[in-house]
Amino acid sequence: MTSLVPYLTVHDATAAIAFYASAFGAQETGERDEGDGRIGFVALTIGGDPFYLSDEFHDYGAYAPATLGHSTVALVLGVDDADAVYAAAVAAGATPDREPADQGDERRGWLVDPFGHRWAIHSPLR
Repeated sequence: MTSLVPYLTVHDATAAIAFYASAFGAQETGERDEGDGRIGFVALTIGGDPFYLSDEFHDYGAYAPATLGHSTVALVLGVDDADAVYAAAVAAGATPDREPADQGDERRGWLVDPFGHRWAIHSPLR
């Protein structure tokens, strides 16, 4: 079996957890590693799919997009209603990049979350 789980680094993981819950319905799984006031690891899910999150730890090579000046990855989130999820993310603090539009057999929009990560939100056309 093979699996791939995104592991995002942010400034202020506590605020990021709240944003991802509000914007995308993310839920914590209960796995969390905290120490010196920073979150070193927290496991979350969106629609049952896992992703991990941490604050910056430069000594381990974990840098947030704000430190680098840009995101080095884009995440693609498949949902039932791209317009509704896109609007919820923007209302929660994301920056619109490209409004949702029909593209082939799906509807897709791009945004940047408050922590610098790029997201494509898409749903199948009905």
